[in-house]
Amino acid sequence: MSIRLDGQVAIVTGAGQGLGRCHALALAQRGARIMVNDLGDDAGHSASADAVVAEINAAGGEAIAHGANVADYGQVEDMVKQTMDSWGRVDILINNAGILRDKTFLKMPIEDFRLVIDVHVMGTANCTKAVWEIMREQDYGRVVFTTSSTGLYGNFGQSNYGAAKMAVVGLMNTLHLEGAKNNIRVNCLAPAAGTAMTEGLLPEAVFKLMSPESVSPAIVFLAGPDAPSRKVLSAGGGSFAIFKSFETEGVNLLPDDVTAEGIAAAWEAINDETGMRDFAGGFEQINKFAVQGAEKLGLKLS
Repeated sequence: MSIRLDGQVAIVTGAGQGLGRCHALALAQRGARIMVNDLGDDAGHSASADAVVAEINAAGGEAIAHGANVADYGQVEDMVKQTMDSWGRVDILINNAGILRDKTFLKMPIEDFRLVIDVHVMGTANCTKAVWEIMREQDYGRVVFTTSSTGLYGNFGQSNYGAAKMAVVGLMNTLHLEGAKNNIRVNCLAPAAGTAMTEGLLPEAVFKLMSPESVSPAIVFLAGPDAPSRKVLSAGGGSFAIFKSFETEGVNLLPDDVTAEGIAAAWEAINDETGMRDFAGGFEQINKFAVQGAEKLGLKLS
């Protein structure tokens, strides 16, 4: 089965280099028209975005550039307006733009924490908000957020980045539910790649293996017509995997042991992984707890 995107329009943020550039080129090769976004100068001009546009157009594709700062909603709105003025639709949004400000939490200025949150979380929210109604009216949309193993598992010296990258997973979970009836599928990509953001952090041999080009097939898949929804797809060095979050079955301590000491006494059973479930929504957890409590107290929940 060949995945084609002919006639579709994609916005790729942070697409002037690295992963974003590879994502934009991969989508263009499948027939999509590309709005290439990368942070511009004070006049909104981005030479790196222009270079990617030239590369796409030279290969027979169709692309335009915009230098919007994704953390500025007004600039994002202008980018989306120019996309709509040019092509009349937005089918795909790849939220890739990002920055690093690494330091231990003790030494990190709060301004660096806020800046990373603004770019990764608010930037993702801004771009998605700006295209959401367009996709709802089309009854079609494919949205990809960029998360990270730092958010999923933690990484020393990246508290700001980790917090931001786990936040977009939470956003995905809810927008998956809100977009389902309009065929808007929302997923996360957790890339592992040697880019300007990771250069110097990886051994040279690993850096070469983890090429951005080996990640972008995941973007094509998640942007395609048969894409899943509410998945965290990890990709790097030609390997692909799904991250899942599970909750143990847990233990109900009613009626007499709902205390800190009761939790301590039951800690081993609370941690027991037998029967763990991957919930499809927050209310499933509430329902589980309600059923457990009702069973302990002999109540009927009907």
